Amino acid sequence: MNMSRGAGSAFGGKLSIIIPVYNEQKTIKEILSRVETALLPDGLEKEILIVDDGSIDGTREILRPYESRHKIIYQPQNRGKGAAVTRGLKEASGNFCIIQDADLEYDPGEYGKILKPLLDGVADVVYGSRFLGGESHRVLYYWHSVGNNLLTWLSNMFTNLNLSDMETCYKAFNKKVVDDIKNRLESKRFGIEPEITARVKRYRIYEVGISYYGRTYKEGKHIGWKDGFSALWCIVKYNLFS
Repeated sequence: MNMSRGAGSAFGGKLSIIIPVYNEQKTIKEILSRVETALLPDGLEKEILIVDDGSIDGTREILRPYESRHKIIYQPQNRGKGAAVTRGLKEASGNFCIIQDADLEYDPGEYGKILKPLLDGVADVVYGSRFLGGESHRVLYYWHSVGNNLLTWLSNMFTNLNLSDMETCYKAFNKKVVDDIKNRLESKRFGIEPEITARVKRYRIYEVGISYYGRTYKEGKHIGWKDGFSALWCIVKYNLFS
């Protein structure tokens, strides 16, 4: 697949890149630079949507100069990643959407491989899995990986899918799926991951192996054990009662 920044002829259309942001003053400039320069398959243009979820560390001031070239939404107060992602999906106008965290753990240079099943017309949803294939990933917390595996396993039991990484940030969708789920999403925090999975389980889902540059809590990682318990409830709730 040829990769190019400019408009081409192979596919056409637009990719909406949704970036939820909360207190990321140390990384926001770098991630925006990487997203802006990331190569896309020929013919795809970018729509970059930044949803600042009530940052109080100076992130908002850093974002001001970007207002002339990207759509930036300032949430009046911190509501959680799920609320920011949902707002971004509602504002997106692309043929395809992908979620991009602002913390440098995921590489925008891999958009092409994630989008390929969508562009080939064989998938409606693509998950970028940190646990598939031979891509590099940083070695970090054992119990964090146990939690990830447990949540993925439980989600798979309810959805009857065989995902390897339900909690991944990199989830990409075609417009049909976005239009279906964007007004039904309810989760305000990290429960958004199992909720999205529950709501897209009837579509054609692919996984693609990606690299992962995880960060420590000292480096600014936000998710904690309380979010894990919340995700457990969301798996049950959105698969059985919604």
